[in-house]
Amino acid sequence: MMISPIFFIFFVTLSSCYAAVQDFCVADYTAPQGPAGYSCKNPAAVTVDDFVYSALGVPGNTSNSNKLGVTAAFDSQFPGLNGLGLSMVRVDMAVGGVGPLHIHRGASELILLVQGTIKAGFIASDNTVYIQTLKQGDLMILPQGLLHFQKNIGDTPALIFASFDSPNPSVQILELALFQNDLPTELISEVTFIDTAEIKKLKGLFGGTN
Repeated sequence: MMISPIFFIFFVTLSSCYAAVQDFCVADYTAPQGPAGYSCKNPAAVTVDDFVYSALGVPGNTSNSNKLGVTAAFDSQFPGLNGLGLSMVRVDMAVGGVGPLHIHRGASELILLVQGTIKAGFIASDNTVYIQTLKQGDLMILPQGLLHFQKNIGDTPALIFASFDSPNPSVQILELALFQNDLPTELISEVTFIDTAEIKKLKGLFGGTN
């Protein structure tokens, strides 16, 4: 028996819908947060404002060492995202700005370059490096769990919007993980082969100890 294409699409849509028991779960910031995310706000208290977020219309502050401003729209800022498995950030990069090597927890990142010229890339688990120069309107996917970076290589500010398949992808920056904590200098040297004098210099720069 043949299955009509319309019926098949309808069936797949229903079978893949993880939120079939309710339309949404707007975050209740007053309730305890669990491993699955925020608790749901009482539907009677939900308003349209829970589904609208305007912060990404404001440029981020690039007055820092990386010349980078990041404005997040995660479930912790945007309650309507809770439980839906997606989020977004705005990234402003001054001339020479850089998004240093970092990873996100269990989330792939799709970047859209809105303005400027950047170089972006990631390092695969076999240490193959994938780098591309992006211009206005270009998209690039950065697969989950892989170190990646962006750098403004143009002579004007750059603007990126990035989406994630997670409501709160988190971030771990490589240089801060190594040099902004109390991990002993000698141990860092042993596992990275970086000279201890250089490690101490970097710890002084990023605020690490030991």
